[in-house]
Amino acid sequence: MTTFDAFLLTKHDDGTQHLDWTEVDEADLMDGDVTVEVSHTTLNYKDGLALTGASPVVRRWPMIPGIDFAGTVRDSSHEGLAAGDAVVLNGWGVGETHLGGYARLARVPGGWLVPLPAAFTPAQAMAIGTAGYTAALCVLALERHGVSPGDGPVLVTGATGGVGSVAVALLAAAGHEVAASTGKADEAGYLEALGAVEVVDRSTLSEPGRPLGKERWAGAVDTVGSHTLANALAGTRYGGTVAACGLVQGMDLPASVAPFILRGVTLAGVDSVMAPMPARQEAWDRLARDLAPAALDAITDTRPLADAPALAPDIRAGRLRGRVVFTVA
Repeated sequence: MTTFDAFLLTKHDDGTQHLDWTEVDEADLMDGDVTVEVSHTTLNYKDGLALTGASPVVRRWPMIPGIDFAGTVRDSSHEGLAAGDAVVLNGWGVGETHLGGYARLARVPGGWLVPLPAAFTPAQAMAIGTAGYTAALCVLALERHGVSPGDGPVLVTGATGGVGSVAVALLAAAGHEVAASTGKADEAGYLEALGAVEVVDRSTLSEPGRPLGKERWAGAVDTVGSHTLANALAGTRYGGTVAACGLVQGMDLPASVAPFILRGVTLAGVDSVMAPMPARQEAWDRLARDLAPAALDAITDTRPLADAPALAPDIRAGRLRGRVVFTVA
């Protein structure tokens, strides 16, 4: 093909941005040794920011958004990848500085691609997406720092979101007692079906709190940041670990050193965008082992890619539950 359909973000002279579904010339694709025919993509919080222009996520113009995609290799000069191989991409600046996955075609360096695990279809891989892969990185970070089943409850904040939903399911599958924090009281049944044994009202964590609180959790996965992260740290038991991966409430951390120097709490930062390939492969292996298809189906809403612009404000506002998968073909 010489042209392909894609969502294209452009910026006007006055700083405003515009999104069009349009034809793009294949010659305009960026450098890479693998070209992928994209079948599925997804909607992450960062995609919502990019599509709405609410944050300067996009740093190259014009830009095809979409930080995730799954599809089939059309052609490759990368060792180990051949035409017909099913692959997954998460992060690496795709949709930010490198043309992304909201398109029928993508070209990237082959070192950015993970072979599609046999346990998943391309659609299921995008039901996981960067959100679920990040959740797996968080669970692995807790385990590396010694948080084990039987140590006590593990808190998951923003539990009805994409990262939170997968984190709840993975932690429960590993035998952890999961406390899921949400501001949506009517979603308690959803969280319990994923494996949560306790639902925590978000309001108890989202306001300014004490430097040190009651020891409640053996560990936590925090997707929210700001006061929520500070309160998660303040309520973590001696020697526990909090894996932080999100900033929905804010980038600030209004906390004290008390949890660190009085309880030996560890704050483990989790980055999914530039994580090295061994960490990515470990995360996907864990997802393939422990994420039950039924749990994945329960958190997934499948839509055509045309719905992406309308859903972007909803993910920014926290109105979506679980994961959205877009079909591209």
